[in-house]
Amino acid sequence: MSNNISFDDFTKLDLRIGTVTEVSNFPEARKPAYKLKIDFGDLGIKQSSAQITENYSISDLLNRQVVAVVNFERKQIANYFSECLVLGVADKEGAIVLLQSGKPIKNGTSVS
Repeated sequence: MSNNISFDDFTKLDLRIGTVTEVSNFPEARKPAYKLKIDFGDLGIKQSSAQITENYSISDLLNRQVVAVVNFERKQIANYFSECLVLGVADKEGAIVLLQSGKPIKNGTSVS
């Protein structure tokens, strides 16, 4: 059971579309992960760590548009600072599947 939030609480999240421009392995992470650099247009390039190695290769991720929360505080993961949270859902095996737009969208566009 989840806790209800108000619409005002939801609007505090800044969800944006961005394009992955760089991907590298992240061997220092506790669980298998990639380091991502994501272009959010006027918001600039933000970096993130993502535990998505089960469903995606580096080549699968390059130039892929993703949905992310861009207004979280930076979070240190091992020796890396994540500046946004890439969104996904767990498949039936528990591996993450990325949320994305059904067609190309301008980087930095707000999700509403």
